Amino acid sequence: MPEEAATPDLVRLTRQAIDASNRGDIDAIMGLFAPDAVWESLDGIGVFKGAMAVRGFLTDWLSSYEVFDTEAEEVANLGGGITFVVVRQSGRLLGAAGRMQQRFAWAIAWERRLAVHVFAGMDVEKVRAAAERVAVERR
Repeated sequence: MPEEAATPDLVRLTRQAIDASNRGDIDAIMGLFAPDAVWESLDGIGVFKGAMAVRGFLTDWLSSYEVFDTEAEEVANLGGGITFVVVRQSGRLLGAAGRMQQRFAWAIAWERRLAVHVFAGMDVEKVRAAAERVAVERR
């Protein structure tokens, strides 16, 4: 598939992941991941290898909130099957009175329309650098 044709697809798939996150739909999110996918936190939370480990991490993350919303600030295709996303996440943790808000980034490596590796973190520039490095390596 030519890269030009793949560009809208990868951006669309990335937006589908964001929409599924907002619905709390873990099954829809995981439908976008390869069985051997890796989720790598650049913030030191951990590296989760395999779809079951990724599912467990995302389930724990989302279930810790009473209210959770993710709004995309930037979604870009960097080429080489890599999308880069900056989001603003907001919500209220279980039992908390106030809402939290944080800026977060993901770099997603795609193969055959499935996410195979996600780099994630609050340091947007660190995630952007990882995304650009992987995009260059994969071209």
